[in-house]
Amino acid sequence: MSDTVAVVHDSHDIPHATGSKYVQIACILFVLTALEVLLYEVCFGHLSGSSFSASLAPHFVSVLLILSAMKFWFVAMFYMHLKFDIKILSWLFGFSLMIASVVILALFVLFTYNRTLWWWNGAWH
Repeated sequence: MSDTVAVVHDSHDIPHATGSKYVQIACILFVLTALEVLLYEVCFGHLSGSSFSASLAPHFVSVLLILSAMKFWFVAMFYMHLKFDIKILSWLFGFSLMIASVVILALFVLFTYNRTLWWWNGAWH
């Protein structure tokens, strides 16, 4: 039983982040969330109506997905401890994330293409 514990401790040779690092990551996550809210307010909320919001609105979903992906990366690496775990887990997680990204991108292309086609009650707008 004690050999198993020793092996597990040997595989964790990378030191964990300090408390101040977690506070820094929390601040970064707060800023990214504030940017997401600001993006919504500029595109569709109280700050909309300018030419900037009109030019940004078509890219709303793309920018929101990029910001969400950045937040997801920080949470997975630091709060899920993938950055400090064995490398195979990081590679496995990254590979799965890449497959999910390809599927989401393919769905975007499919729905964008489908919007140009007919719909059962007329053109889909």
